[in-house]
Amino acid sequence: MKKALLALVFSAATIGAVSAQVEIGLKVSPSVTHLRTDSPSAYGFENQQSKVGIGGGIIVDYFFGQNYAFGTGLELTGKGGTISYFDPARNARIEQKIGLQYLQVPLTVKLFTNDIATDTKLYFQLGGTLNAAIAGRINGEKRYVDPATTQETKAAKHVIIPDAGLRGAFGVEYQLGQSTKVLVGLSYNRGLFNIDNYFEDERGFKDVELKNSEFALDLGLKF
Repeated sequence: MKKALLALVFSAATIGAVSAQVEIGLKVSPSVTHLRTDSPSAYGFENQQSKVGIGGGIIVDYFFGQNYAFGTGLELTGKGGTISYFDPARNARIEQKIGLQYLQVPLTVKLFTNDIATDTKLYFQLGGTLNAAIAGRINGEKRYVDPATTQETKAAKHVIIPDAGLRGAFGVEYQLGQSTKVLVGLSYNRGLFNIDNYFEDERGFKDVELKNSEFALDLGLKF
């Protein structure tokens, strides 16, 4: 009985390994990002300007069906934007150009159509991302001197390290050879966490929220 059970488990594992297919590739993603803001009217936080950046990373698609895959990988991307707020201590509006770098891991499901033309498929991607801030600049500098307090702080400390987001994407994948594919797609990443780690703790501004948003053009090559 034990031998039969072991044989069954081994057969199932072997069939799963044979039927499963993993596709690995690289991508480059020019992007436009901005920070969604919310605050009491006394502070008047506003998104002033988007930030243009570029990211990229490794694509890993683990297929569990002919047209279905678990999409993950490892990405390095830039986020941020220009915000402004009213500072009661100076009775003036202050503007900050915030640039952040994140490492992120997508956790998504990718759905592929059958061929819509020769060797050409559409794909749709939906899921989330786990993100970690690894660097930051304010007004192009790694350190920031607050004009109201003259206190100097590291720009990277103005945001919390963890973030999570929702991702939606779609695109086209074209097969060039036996295992080589190119893809072009559009994706939207919506941050879920309030990343502010400065205004409430250091300035006493209550209920200030800063959240990431990113639109990206995905250009990839699978091997």
